[in-house]
Amino acid sequence: MAMTTNGSSSKLIRSFVHRVKSSPATTLTTPRFRSAQRTTINTTATTIFPTPPPTPPTSTVVPDHSRDAIFDFEDTKGLFSSVTTGKLLRSAANLNLAAVEPVVDMGVWVMKSRLMQVGLFREIVLGVIKHTSYEHFVAGADTEETGRTVKKLWESGLRGMLDYGLEHAIDNESCDINTQEFIKTVESTQSLPPSSVSFVVVKITAICPISLLKRVSDLLRWEYKNSSSTNLPWKLKTLPIFSESSPFYHTLEKPSPLTPEEEHDLELAHQRLVKICNKSIESKVPVVIDAEDTSIQPGIDYFTYSAAVMYNNGEKPLIFGTIQAYLKDAGERLYATKKAADQMGLPVGFKLVRGAYMSSEAQLANSLNVESPIHNSIIDTHNCYNDCASFMLDEVSNGPGGLILATHNLESGKLAAQKARNLGIGKDSEKLEFASLYGMAEAMTFGLRNAGFGVSKYLPFGPVDQIMPYLLRRAEENKGLLSSSNLDRQLMMKELKRRMKGYVGQGFEDSERSFKSDAGSIVKLN
Repeated sequence: MAMTTNGSSSKLIRSFVHRVKSSPATTLTTPRFRSAQRTTINTTATTIFPTPPPTPPTSTVVPDHSRDAIFDFEDTKGLFSSVTTGKLLRSAANLNLAAVEPVVDMGVWVMKSRLMQVGLFREIVLGVIKHTSYEHFVAGADTEETGRTVKKLWESGLRGMLDYGLEHAIDNESCDINTQEFIKTVESTQSLPPSSVSFVVVKITAICPISLLKRVSDLLRWEYKNSSSTNLPWKLKTLPIFSESSPFYHTLEKPSPLTPEEEHDLELAHQRLVKICNKSIESKVPVVIDAEDTSIQPGIDYFTYSAAVMYNNGEKPLIFGTIQAYLKDAGERLYATKKAADQMGLPVGFKLVRGAYMSSEAQLANSLNVESPIHNSIIDTHNCYNDCASFMLDEVSNGPGGLILATHNLESGKLAAQKARNLGIGKDSEKLEFASLYGMAEAMTFGLRNAGFGVSKYLPFGPVDQIMPYLLRRAEENKGLLSSSNLDRQLMMKELKRRMKGYVGQGFEDSERSFKSDAGSIVKLN
């Protein structure tokens, strides 16, 4: 895919590169930074960054691409060396089943139908789900089962990101209960091998009532556009939340101030996050805060960045936010937040994803007759993701901060890994972590691990009925992604065939040895 001129995020990163090159006063214009910024990640690139010097014409050089190679998919034995044959068989079966769209559509229909209200039918369906998609995509029902999954991942050279399957809360009581579950999740890491858990995932929607998040988001949007006439007495010190290209159509009229009760509830939500962060400090495990749709994302970023101001220090951030690259303003916001944090001497961490609310975002924009906040094409989204990844890799290679590259896109993973390798960012730096959903992108996961990078699996966990919304999203929002697991299916089948041949060959060898041994015994007896 060629880099296009569409998409404000891609334009921003390119203009930023130009400013860095042309401005000698900037603190980032070290020779290493300028060299690395000459080229951003492009989905058609085939070499690492920057472009190597030309080979002298007087010498004949045979190019050595061994260092550039990230993935070796020919060697399935090495790729799946840590996966048992039983696990490989189950994974291949589940992925092949998930790739059949009529099957997925039927499953989604059943899970959403009124039939799920019938006791016996519900039990049967949940039982089927538990032994198929649940076992494949979910790490366990509780912290104990999930801990066993983490240990298996750790033994195979991977780490886990613990994500307790909580959905939106509607009142303070449910928020308090959810907070305790997050704290228990953090505490559970203490019984696991050190560093086997890379992050604990926290959802602000689970510790702050969704209605309050919408109110806070409205007020923050209005303040950004009308700063001189807006006063938010409850607002804590934070980092930039918006850019000029951010969507503001959610707030068409001036919202009323928060009531005393709402301010009290906001303080309660803030204290819940403080408790989680304090426990994460005690347990020495960082927190990554998930993103949601644009109607409430400003409120989520407010919580995230105010906590980052409170807790992030030194070289390694404790609090990581999430940037969704399918949004047109993603690059601008990333740049503004990072630069503001640098000025404050604050290390910031970001999880970079593409995004998962495309349908709902487009529907809302269409209903209001406004431009969608989502990039106009998948190419623009890819370019934005790769440009943001390139920018952050340069930033963390020369200073504090952290980056989680959450992707199932093989090309994005390869290009980012090539650039990280060129910048000397490896597993030991603890500044970069690749991540993918548990049960997905396995070839990419093991390939990055074998290439020497830190790799984590996103581990949702919880009871089957509680985790159902997550499984529905995996089925509906990522149906195309599941279909693109063709590489995993092919490589898994290739490795299974190799193992079967080995088993058959070993069986012949054992039979031959047994026959020779028996024949020798007969000869001796005679």
